[in-house]
Amino acid sequence: MRKLLLVLVAGCLALAGCSDGDSPKWAAPLASSAPAAITGADAHRLPASIPVPAGSGTPAGSTGNGPMGTHRVTGTADVALTFDDGPSPTWTPQILALLRQHGIKATFCMVGTEVQAYPNLVRAIAADGHTLCSHSWGHELNLGSQAEDAIRANLTRTNQAIAAAVPGTRVKYFRQPGGNWTPRVVAVATSLGMRSLHWAVDTNDWRKPGPDAIYNVVAGQTGPGAIILLHDAGGDRSGTLAACRRIFPLLKSRVTLIPMP
Repeated sequence: MRKLLLVLVAGCLALAGCSDGDSPKWAAPLASSAPAAITGADAHRLPASIPVPAGSGTPAGSTGNGPMGTHRVTGTADVALTFDDGPSPTWTPQILALLRQHGIKATFCMVGTEVQAYPNLVRAIAADGHTLCSHSWGHELNLGSQAEDAIRANLTRTNQAIAAAVPGTRVKYFRQPGGNWTPRVVAVATSLGMRSLHWAVDTNDWRKPGPDAIYNVVAGQTGPGAIILLHDAGGDRSGTLAACRRIFPLLKSRVTLIPMP
């Protein structure tokens, strides 16, 4: 018994004063998990890695059913066409003319640098009754991993450029380039009065798959309430334009098309 007590005392001394609730000083530390890299629908444009800010999950005030509380559907049976990366002096006027021909209203997610360069096109989009959406200042794919103040400055600058082109405009939507959403960028957009706009149908028209492929995605995947992602800028959009000549009448025969309200 005496030997047993001595062994127990020696063992306690070896723990170097550990108390209840403490980990022994000889215990190996737990391996920390590296922040996950976000991969959006536009993975082709994704930087090497985008760390997720501390605090994951759906930010407060976000009510959508898309990634991190973003909106991937309209909330009704109506369908929304959205066009990214513009405005473009080459393609935007042609998309606008086609929308006008079919009596369709859409949503344009615009890049601040292009808004600043072509304010007349922003005015034309607004004059036709389309919804205006922010797509960041310079199409920053890693915006969501930046500091909150940097995100706020970026989105505010973009909104100010849109308002300078169309005085009195209040931008109600934000779309993160590449779909690289983080809780932080959604929360900042929400604090600025903008809903974060994702999509349900990705045409991948940036890959230039050809008009038939773009048309087939929309025809095969569009259901009630879908938000459809297309592009009116950011490169050669002749394939998108050609596909839209068939997409617009098809959708009009099936669903009600609306701009995001």
